Amino acid sequence: MLTSKQRAYLRALGNELDPVFQIGKGGLSEEIIDQLDAVLEARELIKVKVLKSCLDDAGELADEVANALDCHVVQKIGKSFLLYRKPIEEPKIQLP
Repeated sequence: MLTSKQRAYLRALGNELDPVFQIGKGGLSEEIIDQLDAVLEARELIKVKVLKSCLDDAGELADEVANALDCHVVQKIGKSFLLYRKPIEEPKIQLP
């Protein structure tokens, strides 16, 4: 579980990030989950954007992804959310 200080630190890092993934009208599929898993493993912290064509709620999608990938939802703002997962080896991001 992330502390509020760690969450604030990750949010600050996330402000500079561009969304690396977009979820469209197809919603959440197994293929998208697998791709998100690979990107999270490589980057640790990613921003995901839910397009207007997607009928699912962005907050609910964030929670579904977090449960499926065992990661943390750092922030939810409108149609975007920020995900973080500590890597098994050599973390790039040093949490306070």
